[in-house]
Amino acid sequence: MSRKLLAVLTGIIITAGIYFAIPAFHDSAEIEAPVQKAEAMVVTDSVIAEPKLLYGFEIDSKLVIEEKVKRNQNISEILSNYNVSSETIYHLAQRSKDIFDVRKIATNKKYFLICDQDSMKTARAMVYEHNPIEYVVFNLGDSVFVEKKAKEVKVMERTVAGVIESNLSMTMQSLGLSHELTNEFVDVFGWQVDFFGLQKGDKFKLIYEDKLVEDQSVGIGDIKAIYFQHYGTDMYAFVYDQGNGIDYFDEEGNSLRKALLKYPLEFTRISSRYSGSRYHPVQKRYKAHRGTDFAAPRGTPIRAVGDGIILEAQYKKYNGNYVKLKHNSTYTTQYLHMSKIASGVRSGTRVKQGQIIGYVGSTGLATGNHLCYRFWKNGVQVDALKVDLPPSEPIKEDARESYFIQRDDLMEQLDQIDMPEENNQVVASLK
Repeated sequence: MSRKLLAVLTGIIITAGIYFAIPAFHDSAEIEAPVQKAEAMVVTDSVIAEPKLLYGFEIDSKLVIEEKVKRNQNISEILSNYNVSSETIYHLAQRSKDIFDVRKIATNKKYFLICDQDSMKTARAMVYEHNPIEYVVFNLGDSVFVEKKAKEVKVMERTVAGVIESNLSMTMQSLGLSHELTNEFVDVFGWQVDFFGLQKGDKFKLIYEDKLVEDQSVGIGDIKAIYFQHYGTDMYAFVYDQGNGIDYFDEEGNSLRKALLKYPLEFTRISSRYSGSRYHPVQKRYKAHRGTDFAAPRGTPIRAVGDGIILEAQYKKYNGNYVKLKHNSTYTTQYLHMSKIASGVRSGTRVKQGQIIGYVGSTGLATGNHLCYRFWKNGVQVDALKVDLPPSEPIKEDARESYFIQRDDLMEQLDQIDMPEENNQVVASLK
């Protein structure tokens, strides 16, 4: 082969190699480039856990101690057991004076201590549950301070229906309803119905508000409406506020309230009625009994049946501890045999309707725990359960249209509640 021909063939081979090599290079680049980009975009996912909180304190790295206040235990004794100095406790008590009196920490109330997780278990905060809604935070950190707070309260509207088998209290209890709701029910119809003389088969329907904290019932709000069938007669009560706070009215707009509450105790048992001649269990002879006796456990709160001024609050041989209350120029009431008179109740002080003025006991001429309730009208003692009191103000003319609209809505809701044939109705939620 000539040198010339060899040179030409070599050139062709080199050119072809370069030609085929170029696409291969480009293909390789195009394949590898996306892989490099994908690798650059890889991000490692990491979930940051939310800190666990208790009453606003992070407790993931803390020791939480839950206890109840023991009898005669005070805040000093509680905190000193968890490495809190006497000086800190003193400052805490001083700074809490206008917020919460630490002397009122009560037996069996729940509290939480938030402590360091070390051998000393030093308390950094204490949370005291004053009641199911309110709680007090004692901060024991670098800055000692006290706060009073409240849990979120949700209000649920509920309905219930029941048939009286023996008495109202037992019927309400069998339905899982609170003593508080029973008392409110009695107060609404207190002057229209003798709740100590109910007939078996009397029926009722209620629409009421249930207060919930963390899905647990902590009390009731307003009773919105009541239907009550008593001795075959239909009775209604509807809530309405015409500017002076809520009150209860019948279907015609007449007030169901009176100037005074009918009962000085939460709904309880009458052990002896007003009488012109009764055998006295202590004196062993017949004599007039100018009062109504309510049997109740020792310590049961006694409430003022109406606004008024205290005439007497003292101890006497036969009356024991007692309070006498003047409501106005017409009515005066007296409450005897108290175990003790409530703090702050003394001659000349003014009290409000429903205010606790003392506690049931057996002081004076008494054989057992009860309240003797006496009533004067125009200076003459009368039977407190039979006195005819003037009603509160009816629905005002300019509020009647609004009231009747609300009444019709509540009446419709009452009509939709099924009445049980037997006393086994379960509380049902409307909302």
